[in-house]
Amino acid sequence: MEADAKCSEDAGGGGTGRADGLGGAHGVHGVSVRRGLPAGAERRAAELYWDAFGRKLGPALNPPEKAVPFLAGQFDADRAVCALLGGRLVGLAGYQLDGRALTGGSASALLRAYGWVRGLPGLLLLALLERRPAPGQLVMDGIAVAPEARGRGVGSLLLEEVAGVAAEHGCREIRLDVIDTNPRARALYERRGFTAVRTERTPCLRKLLGFGAVTTMHRAVAARQEGPSTP
Repeated sequence: MEADAKCSEDAGGGGTGRADGLGGAHGVHGVSVRRGLPAGAERRAAELYWDAFGRKLGPALNPPEKAVPFLAGQFDADRAVCALLGGRLVGLAGYQLDGRALTGGSASALLRAYGWVRGLPGLLLLALLERRPAPGQLVMDGIAVAPEARGRGVGSLLLEEVAGVAAEHGCREIRLDVIDTNPRARALYERRGFTAVRTERTPCLRKLLGFGAVTTMHRAVAARQEGPSTP
């Protein structure tokens, strides 16, 4: 399952702090960023994800009390970049790379959880939201920030760390898709170097999923700077 990259952050403020890989690092306003979803944080991550995307995913995965534990059990932990504040998960950005994504639940897992009668229509709806990377692309798989952490530049920190992941894997660009009902997220992405490349209008989905257009945005990935070679 994939979702367009929606930022639930107050888009004010930016940051350039960056994590050092698998460990944590201080970003801005006491927020640290790390790669990988911390063990035991799956439920919290699913709650943040549902808060950001529940309106769109609801027709496929409702009710929330079933959707949240389902999502928590399907996350691919090493396809996430996370923001922590006082040790508590306050933001996460998922991505697709090398055939794996943060929201990596399979069709069989959804059918087991929801049954055929409820699960099959859900699969069809989720297929409408599916996005696959082109060669050389890293695709954002959703970004969400907790209400208490908005305005701290968390979204910017997460985006820059994802850019670091993309560079380390030799990707040439990052792709995300933003819906027309989330202009604050689009403004954030534009400030962080993303440009719109096309807009797909889907008016038939507005009543069902709450949006009528999806804009695809790309950001070029700077090549990693190699250190001087040693004789």
